[in-house]
Amino acid sequence: MQAFTLPQRITAIMTRQVLGDAAMAESAKRLDWVDMAKGLSIFLVVLMYAATSVGEDTGGIGALHWSVAFAMPFRMPEFFLISGLFLSQVIDRPWKAYADRRVVHYLYFYALWAVIHIVFKVGLLTANPVGAASDMVWAVVQPYGVLWFIYMLAVCGAAAKLLHDIRAPHWAVFAIAAILQMAKIHTGSYAVDQFAAYFVFFYSGYVLAPHLFRLAAWAHENVTIAIIGLFIWAILNAALVFSPGFKMDPVHPVMGIAGLPGVHLILALVGTSALCVIAALLTRLPWMNWLRWMGSKSLIIYVAFVLPMGIARTVLIKLGFVEPTLLGLAVMAISIISPLILYWLVLRTGWGMFLFERPAWAHLPGTGSRREEPRAVQAPAE
Repeated sequence: MQAFTLPQRITAIMTRQVLGDAAMAESAKRLDWVDMAKGLSIFLVVLMYAATSVGEDTGGIGALHWSVAFAMPFRMPEFFLISGLFLSQVIDRPWKAYADRRVVHYLYFYALWAVIHIVFKVGLLTANPVGAASDMVWAVVQPYGVLWFIYMLAVCGAAAKLLHDIRAPHWAVFAIAAILQMAKIHTGSYAVDQFAAYFVFFYSGYVLAPHLFRLAAWAHENVTIAIIGLFIWAILNAALVFSPGFKMDPVHPVMGIAGLPGVHLILALVGTSALCVIAALLTRLPWMNWLRWMGSKSLIIYVAFVLPMGIARTVLIKLGFVEPTLLGLAVMAISIISPLILYWLVLRTGWGMFLFERPAWAHLPGTGSRREEPRAVQAPAE
């Protein structure tokens, strides 16, 4: 009997539902596209932060800024959609078991890394312990820095479970979530605003999962048509992003027609689907396995890339590297590699496992504290 890896076992149920038992063995391999999609997502996110932080420090605009602008409609929606993709595997669990896996799981890593970031950036670099303490208190209700995504995964997970338990119709939830996204809500609460902006994509990953799995399977088998479709999508996306109203800025580019309510939502959903197709096609290329592997470590990179990014950018600028494209590429590479080196050192030494693995005390009582794999910081794929 064929042995399956952990990601393959996790997706086996979905595979059977979508494609049937006869195609399961071949499809299990193809479902590597999920990690490939995560790899694309974390690559785009780090690229964005590298380019905009370099732009903020130097005032320059490089080639990476145009890539950032092109990906604006779908970059973060893809991360949320992939995070909701396997929600159906756990949403029927009792609240305590569900919360341990889909809420507390994220809050642990959010709280841990928020403390690390605040202590280093505010407490040490600016020698402001009072400011650091204040930031820690505010981080409870206002997601801190780049870690807002981890915070919002816990919030979105709790909201989806609540809506499921009250038997809210999928179409009604999606409609209301879409209205919230199009409304571009600005309440002054970052948590509320980000929930309104991104819950529709998290929920879309949950309810559209079977269709996305079929799409990925189809793309894997229909390469030529899929590439033609991607080419058409890229042209339309670029045309709408760089249309009248577009404004390039070193830190905050402004989309053209693509930024309009409704248009942005459609482009986000189409763009996330396109990334799933790209991920499925990339699984056919063995030399791209590095991106799939990086995707399997995507949240390890996400929680730990900010500090090395800031240090690398500061040092390189002081050394005279100010050309925005080359500086951005260097900062991006260091930002991705540094967390992976830290992860490797933790595995080799056994020290610091709490950075990437929840200890027993961080589980809710009665839910069990089985030893999770070091990749436990990843979005649960069950």
